[in-house]
Amino acid sequence: MSESSDDRKWLDAHFDPVAGLYTFSSCLDLAELSGDGESQLVVGDLGSGSSGMKLKVYRGTALVSESSLLDLPAGLVAFFMDLHEPRIPAVAVASGPCVYVYKNLRPYFKFTLPGLEVNTLEQDVWQQAREGQIDPLTLKEMLEGIRKKADVPLSFCSLQFLSLDASDMDEFVQLHKQQPIRRQTVITCIGTLKKSTADEDGVSCLVIGTESSDIFVLDPEAFIILAKMSLPATPTMMDVTGQFDVEFRIMVACRDGNIYILRRESDKPKYCIELTSHPVGLVRVGKSVVVGCTDESLQGFTQKGKKLWRIVLPAPITTMASMDLPSRGFQAVLVGLANCEVQLYRDKNLLSTIKTPDVVSSICFGRYGREDGTLIMTTKGGGLMVKILKRTAAFEDRDSAPGPPLAQSIRLNVPKKTKLYVDQTLRERENGLAMHRAFQMDLSRLRLAAAKTYVKALESSLTPVSSSLSEPLKMNAVVQGLGPSFKLTLNIQNTATCRPVMNLAISFLYDESLYQMRSPYMRIPLLVPGLIYPVETFVECTSDKGISDIIKVFVLHEGRNCPLLTAHINMPVSEGLKLH
Repeated sequence: MSESSDDRKWLDAHFDPVAGLYTFSSCLDLAELSGDGESQLVVGDLGSGSSGMKLKVYRGTALVSESSLLDLPAGLVAFFMDLHEPRIPAVAVASGPCVYVYKNLRPYFKFTLPGLEVNTLEQDVWQQAREGQIDPLTLKEMLEGIRKKADVPLSFCSLQFLSLDASDMDEFVQLHKQQPIRRQTVITCIGTLKKSTADEDGVSCLVIGTESSDIFVLDPEAFIILAKMSLPATPTMMDVTGQFDVEFRIMVACRDGNIYILRRESDKPKYCIELTSHPVGLVRVGKSVVVGCTDESLQGFTQKGKKLWRIVLPAPITTMASMDLPSRGFQAVLVGLANCEVQLYRDKNLLSTIKTPDVVSSICFGRYGREDGTLIMTTKGGGLMVKILKRTAAFEDRDSAPGPPLAQSIRLNVPKKTKLYVDQTLRERENGLAMHRAFQMDLSRLRLAAAKTYVKALESSLTPVSSSLSEPLKMNAVVQGLGPSFKLTLNIQNTATCRPVMNLAISFLYDESLYQMRSPYMRIPLLVPGLIYPVETFVECTSDKGISDIIKVFVLHEGRNCPLLTAHINMPVSEGLKLH
């Protein structure tokens, strides 16, 4: 398999095609379980589906721990359940109706979901069977009638009895008739919710979704139910953010094809995202949510359910996971596809594509060992792949989808409308014609005043640039010195293309009680076009009162009574004393 430019961003750290790991992304997590600074991989292995379910822990490339599970794992999370030192997280495995908590890789606690309400008619029917009043065939008919009409579903025992053949019913009744009828739900998904602080090692509550369409929040120390919320359908995936004691948000994807959003103040969903097809992946990236659907599409939504974008993928989605690199400020979504590819998306833009030798069934990204950017994948055939993101890797947005440019999808930070803004809008709407006329009148007056001032400046030559076409001149002045003696330099330039200017003179007008000049009148030699001619003179400040004034400079032409140029020089205050 040839190495593409996207594959060069990753280092192939490990690949074991016969690792025998059969799991999903919900049963993978990375956690520092030994307290030595190295993160380990925790896997809930499904085994064959009916046997061989195990909790496995990998360190580097080696399997370091293995514990048997009684039922298929529905989810697995690592969380901090207390503030004890050293800060080592516990592992919670959701399996059947129970949550098994492991601390230091040893069984620590088992939490069982509370039982559900049992149908009273079902209990009466089984009581009659215990007393021998009805035979197994009559029991089956009565249970089928209850299942069709009753609001409360039948228990697992009754459902199992209805699936048996007539020859096995009598033996089943004899075996179970003395046991009480219980109805027990099972866990479908599990997550964590920070208790009171958002610290990385803060104490977290467990959030559990059940087959009975309920969400439970468990206390991390006493393992009692802190909150219970109801959903319209059975949850399959969830994403949790916030703190339980402050404010939190739980986004739950359900079997009815919708995503429901739960908040702290309500036990019912606050918002609902209706999808066109069933979700297969739910990942939160910043303040938006990315959902993968069975129609081979990837969609982005806000936290309140507003749709932002939608793209079509080249193959069905097998799994999804978030890629978060806080050290680089980088967040994206990893999408495993059925065509043996893992694609990396930031919003709707494809950043990278990773080719895999088999279809990927689960993905996990995070710190593994001592490497922050580690990508762990398991394949449909049971293989284990570990890739490390190179420190020099850079991802660029490649917006291949047709439509508007990428910059158009960036939301502007529009401020909220204030009362003053609303009042001003109403006033403009009511008096729009009068306001427009007043504006046009003021604009016309401004233009007239500017034109008059410009004509006056041209007529009196008050500008440092000549308006004459025959003698196009430009002048600037530089004052040097601290006082009382100043050096005044005038830089004069003929801006004509080929015609020289001659017969010019410079005259100074100043307050003779403040200043004295050695040469108040000077003649200027012929000015060649393009060259700058410095004209220097000295100014003496005769006052010791610490005041200054303006010296006016006139560039004159022989035989004319109007100057070609005029400049006003603001003299600085003399800081020295005149020596006698």
